[in-house]
Amino acid sequence: MTELTIRPEDIRDAIARNVESYAPGTTREEVGRVVETGDGIARVEGLHSAMTNELLEFEGGLLGIALNLDVREIGTVLLGDGSRIEEGQTVRRTGEILSVPVGDGYLGRVVDPLGNPIDGQGPIESEGRRALELQAPTVVQRQPVKEPMLTGIKAIDAMTAIGRGQRQLIIGDRQTGKTAVAIDTIINQKGNWESGDPKKQVKCIYVAIGQKGSTIASVKGALEDAGAMAYTTIVAAPASDPAGFKYLAPYTGSAIGQHWMYQGQHVLIIFDDLSKQAEAYRAVSLLLRRPPGREAYPGDVFYLHSRLLERCAKLSDELGGGSMTGLPIIETKANDVSAYIPTNVISITDGQCFLESDLFNSGVRPAINVGISVSRVGGSAQPKAMKSVAGRLRLDLAQFRELEAFAAFGSDLDAASKAQLERGSRLVELLKQAQYQPFPMEQEVVSVWSGTTGKLDDVPIEDVRRFEREFLDYLARDKAEVLATIRETATLSDDSVRLLEAAVESFKRQFTTAAGKPLFVGEAPAEALDEAAVEHATITRVKG
Repeated sequence: MTELTIRPEDIRDAIARNVESYAPGTTREEVGRVVETGDGIARVEGLHSAMTNELLEFEGGLLGIALNLDVREIGTVLLGDGSRIEEGQTVRRTGEILSVPVGDGYLGRVVDPLGNPIDGQGPIESEGRRALELQAPTVVQRQPVKEPMLTGIKAIDAMTAIGRGQRQLIIGDRQTGKTAVAIDTIINQKGNWESGDPKKQVKCIYVAIGQKGSTIASVKGALEDAGAMAYTTIVAAPASDPAGFKYLAPYTGSAIGQHWMYQGQHVLIIFDDLSKQAEAYRAVSLLLRRPPGREAYPGDVFYLHSRLLERCAKLSDELGGGSMTGLPIIETKANDVSAYIPTNVISITDGQCFLESDLFNSGVRPAINVGISVSRVGGSAQPKAMKSVAGRLRLDLAQFRELEAFAAFGSDLDAASKAQLERGSRLVELLKQAQYQPFPMEQEVVSVWSGTTGKLDDVPIEDVRRFEREFLDYLARDKAEVLATIRETATLSDDSVRLLEAAVESFKRQFTTAAGKPLFVGEAPAEALDEAAVEHATITRVKG
């Protein structure tokens, strides 16, 4: 009879293989149940280990975010139609924090706040996922704003310049052109995109919060007509979406933009508008029975916007030197910038462009009130050419507004004051601009230069915009080297100034006014602006 021998190594290997291939027949998971639901929120009992902002899965696959972690229950915001959620249904933890897919596949697409495409063009190939709640870059991870983010709007680029990595608020009443300013800025990046230079290219994100679906469609149509959708992503949370979607949409857009920023690329993100996000957050908070504060907003509504806008930054060179420029939009009521949400966002951002309904209704478009519009950091990023010609523009306009109010009383004005009024009227006319027609930087410089140096003083006010348009066409046709020099060097040299002065005189000889009369070069206007007289008149008024 042969002896049976079993080696210890064989036993050990058999046990190891058995352990590796073992699959338990049951799994352990934490399950809760719905105790109350309605108005886009649900209260869940159980799930004592749930995390803040964790995704919870309801029966049927609907997801929700755990916002309130109370002792006995969890307040959850539903991400979708909650009409089928009933009391007593089971809820499971996913162990995941809300994140969205990111990548270049999102360019040219329209997505919802969960990153799902809603434009009917099929699925999107993503490069990974990014959490919605991420820490903003720290102080040492940033560097000063020093590169221009040109909007193509003369009034902004000249007086409230924006730099890459800046947060510039666009604020005003409804129907004053806030969205148009933002869309113009996106369209103006087309030249940078077509250059093919990664250092110049800017990828754009437009976040639509609480708008009509038709409005979002018209914005998409305008971008397509201008050829700007190739480098733009639209994150849409229309008015028909639940409040939770409107609350999340800005964070989704920011997560998509941060992915590109940390790759060393440049991003422009527009939040249109954060007033509606704050209202959606207020609705959610009140439904979750959070204590209301001023204007019934919850106590952390400031943090809602600060943690969002602080993600816009110009990163240090060690992190790639990427940037994300934020243009948040806030809607005011009756031009009241001292309301709760407007003052919050003004204190968070690096400046604001205030659009006034009175200016808009009087035909001044874009309706930017230069008196209370300011850019706190963009001046260091302004091109030298623009800085050299726009230095006195704000002062001239401020003096014009003061004199205009004084002249409204019908008082007799001296010649210098009348000349200031005449020039100011022409500057206001010069800064008017058609919608969706941004100006290249070199044309902006020439346009502002012609106004601030008095080249338009002898042009009738009603002909100023036509003169500007035809003069720029004349330069592009016959003096293209001047525009090319300004564009390539971003400076206005003495040689360029001499060429521009000669070009203005040459063009005036062939320009005729709307009345059919020619402009006579060398013949001073009836009331020429004498600098010494203006200074004397100003001193006299101050002393008086």
